[in-house]
Amino acid sequence: MVRLIADLHLHSKYAGATSQRMNIPEITSFARVKGLNLLGTGDALHPKWLEELRRDLEPLGDGLYAPRSGGEGVYFVVQVEVATIHEYGGKSRRIHHVILMRSLEVAEQVSEALSRYGDMGVDGRPVLSVRPAEMVEQVMEIDPHSIVFPAHIWTPWWSMFGARSGVDRVEECYEDQTKHIHAIETGLSSDPPMNWRVSQLHRYTILSFSDSHSPYPYRLGREAVVFELRRPSYRELEEAVRTGKGVELTIEVPPSYGKYHWSGHRACGVGPIPPQEARKMDYRCPVCGRKLTKGVDDRVEELADRPPGYRPENASDFIYLIPLQELIALSMGMETGSESRLNTRKVLKEYDKLVERFGNEFRVLLDAEPGEIAETSSPRLADLITKMRKNQLKIIPGYDGVYGRITLEEEPPKKTHKSLDEYL
Repeated sequence: MVRLIADLHLHSKYAGATSQRMNIPEITSFARVKGLNLLGTGDALHPKWLEELRRDLEPLGDGLYAPRSGGEGVYFVVQVEVATIHEYGGKSRRIHHVILMRSLEVAEQVSEALSRYGDMGVDGRPVLSVRPAEMVEQVMEIDPHSIVFPAHIWTPWWSMFGARSGVDRVEECYEDQTKHIHAIETGLSSDPPMNWRVSQLHRYTILSFSDSHSPYPYRLGREAVVFELRRPSYRELEEAVRTGKGVELTIEVPPSYGKYHWSGHRACGVGPIPPQEARKMDYRCPVCGRKLTKGVDDRVEELADRPPGYRPENASDFIYLIPLQELIALSMGMETGSESRLNTRKVLKEYDKLVERFGNEFRVLLDAEPGEIAETSSPRLADLITKMRKNQLKIIPGYDGVYGRITLEEEPPKKTHKSLDEYL
């Protein structure tokens, strides 16, 4: 058996304003620093990115690829995220989907087939005017071993169950092609226990990936899946995703860390608002009167038909992790959530020391002894990592595109919203 720690939902430098460092050599380098050894290529339908993938990746003959240089022990699977727009029930539905394919040749055929619905060369994540069912049918006709699953299923914008443009049932999204859907992706703002409360999801394998547009370790591998496979191969991966067997556990950020966990309206500085308070407001911004961006926590409650704490039989395990750079910055008294602070020389110096001693970020977060962390960096960081392992960190929830903010336990959290009575 081989253990693969996988992040299979990435983007390339061709996805919107993504960093030009999001290329195969850079992704590979930072994946090794993080502790990942199975990665999605991202954006595999984009013509220019396909050219770079052919140049920088070497086929291994079993559906996986390896970097042509500097990537021993790191594997890639051909992957893309696509967006679909279609009308359902008199409303426009905007949904993101992840597609895994067993070769670049399959990706080229899928790109050609889906080009009738949108321009593959405009963005690494193409926007397609097509019903999801038709998209899935096209993909499966080219290769029935392709894997399609809905991305970050609860995110308010562009997701299957999104409050703004989603649907209420999997079948309303994929129609007669639901038979080809075997997994769902939680997204940063939900976790397995939240998804376990929705019984229609019990037959799907739960996956968690980063949706990263940056190669840096505070974005890459924020969420990941630990697979236990007989050998590294696409067929083994396909079987694990289809059946759930071989999915040892998922690595999750606490859902409150995600950008859409609670409701709010960032433009007016309103949020985060707890579900019960948002419902009292009828999800209307008390400042401008527009709709609040409904939080994932609220949306899960709308579809839940199982009580909090319910766990289906044979559910895979999960663990919560916070990116190491966030914890280092917090240990130095910096406010978290700012990318500029995470990349300061002080933070990176501590990060490099820890990775050099323990091997990679996951080993620091999961395996390193607190005393050795304190010796290498600081007692405060060792304490924060210990609290993270025990799920004792306090996080002010994210809302309307704002990441959640970690606070030190001894500090009273700042109030970030008013009650309805105070607004009125």
